[in-house]
Formats: sequence, C-alpha cells, structure tokens
Amino acid sequence: MVWRRKGAGAPAKPRSGLGVALLTASATFSLFLIGVLIWGWSVFYAPGPSARVGESTIVTLPSGSGVSAIAATLKRSGVIRSTDMFKAATALTGADRRLRAGEYEVPSGASLRAVITLLVEGKVVRHFVTLPEGWSSAQAVDILMKEPVLTGTVEVPPEGSLWPDTYEISRGETRASVIGRMRRARDTNLATLWERRSPNSVVNSPEEAMVLASIVEKETAVASERPRVAAVFSNRLRLGMRLESDPTIVYGITRGRPLGRGLRASEIRAPTVWNTYVIDGLPPTPIANPGRDAVAAVLNPPRTDDLFFVADGTGGHAFARTYDEHVRNVARWRAVERQRAGLPPEPAIAPAAPLANGNPAQTGPSDGAVVTILPPGAPVQ
Repeated sequence: MVWRRKGAGAPAKPRSGLGVALLTASATFSLFLIGVLIWGWSVFYAPGPSARVGESTIVTLPSGSGVSAIAATLKRSGVIRSTDMFKAATALTGADRRLRAGEYEVPSGASLRAVITLLVEGKVVRHFVTLPEGWSSAQAVDILMKEPVLTGTVEVPPEGSLWPDTYEISRGETRASVIGRMRRARDTNLATLWERRSPNSVVNSPEEAMVLASIVEKETAVASERPRVAAVFSNRLRLGMRLESDPTIVYGITRGRPLGRGLRASEIRAPTVWNTYVIDGLPPTPIANPGRDAVAAVLNPPRTDDLFFVADGTGGHAFARTYDEHVRNVARWRAVERQRAGLPPEPAIAPAAPLANGNPAQTGPSDGAVVTILPPGAPVQ
C-alpha cells in the first residue's frame, strides 16, 4: 500500500481575478507616481517665464503675506507659471514657513527652485540714501525727491535738524518717514555728544552747538582741520570778535543752495541775520546739517591762540594768531590764485588796520570781483 501526503502532487490553483487586478493597479499607480515625480522635478528645475521687460522682474512682497498671497503676487508679476505648483513645492520642501517679505529682483527665466531659494534666503534688493555732511535741509529734500522708490512729498525741515548719514530705505516708504528718521538720529546723536562736552566749549546749549558746528562744517572739508577751525571760532567768540565766515554770507543769499560763484565785496557788506561779517556772535540758526566730527569739535575744541585762517593752496588752511601773520598768509594765498589764473604778481599793499571790534578792515577787491577763503577747487556753498 502506498501512502501520499495530502495535497502532494496536486496542481496549483490559478490566481483569482481580483489579485491580478490589484497587482496591475498597484503597478500602474507606481508608474503614474513616478511620472508625476519626474514631471514635478522637471518643473521645479526647469527655466521659468522670461521677464516682461529687461533682464529681471522686481517683485515686492508685503510683510505678513501668506503663501497664497505670495504665490498670487509672483504669478501676477509673471515670475511663476502656476500658483498651485508654487504652493506644492514650498509645502514639500518646507519652505512655506521660511518665506521672507521684501523687494526682490528675480532674474529672467529663473526656475521655480531659484525663486523659492531667493525668497527663503531673503536676498532682497536694498536701497540706500546718503545725506552728506554739511548739506542743507533744502538739499536733503532734493536728494529724497530724486529717489524713485520713495513716495509722497515733504516740506523742508528746520536747518540743522537732520543727521548726515547713509540710511536704508524701502520701496514705497514715504519721504516724510525718512526725514523723521534723520531727525530722530540727530536728536539721539546730539544728546550723546552734548553729554561729553568739555568746559572749554563756548556754546551754551545743544542748539548753539549745532549753529557753530554748521559753520565749522562749511568752512573746511578737511576732517583733521575741524577741531582747529572750531578753536578759532571759539576764541573769537570769547574775545567778542565777529566770526567773519564766508559760508554764513552765502546762506543769507541762497538759504542753503549752492551759490555757484565766489562772493562779491558788496555781499560781504550786505546785512542779513546770518552774515557774521555784520552781526555779532552766532547766527540765529544753523547754516547746514553738520556731521559728528564738526559737532564734537565744537563741544571739545583744542586750546590754541589762533584767531584767523585762510586757504593755503594745498586744500587746507593756514592758521594765524595775529592779524599781521594772517595778512601774510592771505598774500601767499592770493599769489597762488593769481599764479593759477596766469596773472602777474599782485603789487604789495599795506595791511588795513583792525576795526574797533578787533576784526580787520576789508581789503578785498571792489564790487563785482570775487572774494573767497575756501580751499582751491572747492565751490562756495
């Protein structure tokens, strides 16, 4: 008798139709998924739309914008082709929680990946505006009005109320907002410098400091000279001498705009509230917006006996303790001017006697000629 195990040698049962269908569906879905991933991958890295104008597109994303709003802005600007693809890509990469607001310059044809990377890294376009030391408030407004990224208009602020510096600005920011930042910076810096003033300073208030500093700023463009110029004016104020600063005359004529020429003898004699050849003491307001070095020089002037200075022909100034020494320095400067103009040497003239207040009488040319004590090549402003 032969025994067989149960089922041994029995033919295999055929698979059911449901199992085959499931396997087929699974394979088909896998192929579909692979296809979608390949397509998505190609879209993610493929070149994006070309810029409508030029080689790039400027896009501004306001602070607080969500992914949907950012996607809509990018699509509207022509930077991406599909908002859905952008949202899907940022969700899959985790970038949706790291997108940064700001102004962006997107290169023409940038891929979706490149756009997302730009927004995640926050590579925003940065704009700056600079108010140079010694520029007037009217000139500051001119600077801001020329900035196309700013909006609105602004009135000319008080002279000396702005702090010269470089400021970062944003597209759409108002000019009044920038002026406000300049004024706050001035108040903060002036308060700090005022606390550090020395007993040798002749000014009695922060406002007086700004007035005298503005004159120092306009008298010399050489930073190393500002303390010595501040000392000259401080000494003259102590002695009751008039400051006799050419830039104060110019301000009375132009109210802070460049004059574009030298001063005339008649303008030196013409009375204005800023003309320190005519008035005693300080003018009623600053004549410009002085920078940190000029303010610090006025608040901490060195101890010197200098009472005069004039251009020396090298870009700086020659300083003098006495009027006779100053006259010799003026003669050397005039000789330099005549030589540069190709003129023969000027005949010697006896110096004029000082006036009753201690200032020298004017010995300049007649009305219509040019008088200047600024360094060569520097316009009187």
